[in-house]
Amino acid sequence: MSPFGAPSPDAAVYVISVAAELTGLHPQTLRAYERMGLIEPGRTGGGGRRYSHRDLERLREIADLTSAGIGIEGVRRIMALEHQVDALRARNEELVAELDAVRRGLAARAVVPANKLPVLHQAAARSVVVWRRGT
Repeated sequence: MSPFGAPSPDAAVYVISVAAELTGLHPQTLRAYERMGLIEPGRTGGGGRRYSHRDLERLREIADLTSAGIGIEGVRRIMALEHQVDALRARNEELVAELDAVRRGLAARAVVPANKLPVLHQAAARSVVVWRRGT
């Protein structure tokens, strides 16, 4: 539940007749999409289907794709790719945050030299020796 009493987007609260009405699809279509594995509604103790807000969005997306002439296997593939892209975006955000934390940690410990030129030292015999940092 959200702080204002509204169900979360994943809360399975809509019965099939309400889900059908809200999506503009026939209840048999919702059942068919479930059989095809395109949607997986929640279930009550008695076995009744319950759809979440996220399920309704997915049903609308399926309806939009099929009405654009895309077959069920195409819809399945598109939705799998969208799921993969979402997962990759989330992982990328995690990695960027981790990289930023590592950079901040290194910056806090590192002493940055005033310049990037090699350090010059004069040897006792008056010859010049070039020392390079990090090598």
